[in-house]
Amino acid sequence: MLPEIERLLVVQDRDRKIRAFKQELKLAPLETKDWDAKLVAANTRLDAAKLKGKEIEVERKKLEDEATKKREQIAKYQVQKFQTRKNEEFQALTNEITRYEGEITQIEDRELDLMESAEKMKAAIAEANKNAQDVKAQVERNLAEIATKTAAVEQHLAELEAERVKLTAEIDEDLLDTYERLFTNKHEAIVGLEHEVCMGCHTKVTAQTRVNLKANKTVVHCENCGRILYAVDS
Repeated sequence: MLPEIERLLVVQDRDRKIRAFKQELKLAPLETKDWDAKLVAANTRLDAAKLKGKEIEVERKKLEDEATKKREQIAKYQVQKFQTRKNEEFQALTNEITRYEGEITQIEDRELDLMESAEKMKAAIAEANKNAQDVKAQVERNLAEIATKTAAVEQHLAELEAERVKLTAEIDEDLLDTYERLFTNKHEAIVGLEHEVCMGCHTKVTAQTRVNLKANKTVVHCENCGRILYAVDS
């Protein structure tokens, strides 16, 4: 194997790792966004439960005030009943009192329903609050892990890139340019030739390509995919 191919194989190994680390760094913000979204969703559910609880309480208070006003009106009618001497007015006031009492009964029934709903919502709020706290703790743990992993990846990446600079310093510029173009476009620039087949495109190469590779005098490319070849078997 040509010395420059040996060096490029080492460079390719580092480039694979660099590519993988860069992909990890791209995914880190997405992971962070996903966890932030889970926390937002949990808090949104909690806020919705609290809002529903407040709405129930407001409705219950409204009914309570309505019932109080009707009781006050009944009290006024009761006074008027005993002040009037007209039978028609007495009967009309009695009817109004009866109607108001019926409405109060309906209001009280609705209040009981709301009180039952309020108790259920209280339990729902407690559950939503616990879930939000659990999610918050989980998110904080995972974000800390992501930050730690990201810092480690950035350090490894910097070390690999520094090593790559040293490795490529002695490689011919034209060959390096060809390698980098192939690595970028085909993800693998240098591949083995095994049983007369290019391991990049899995195509059988020509006899001349096999002869050139065996001669070990020049850089040999697969005539089909253009990747740089090295012999795997003799």
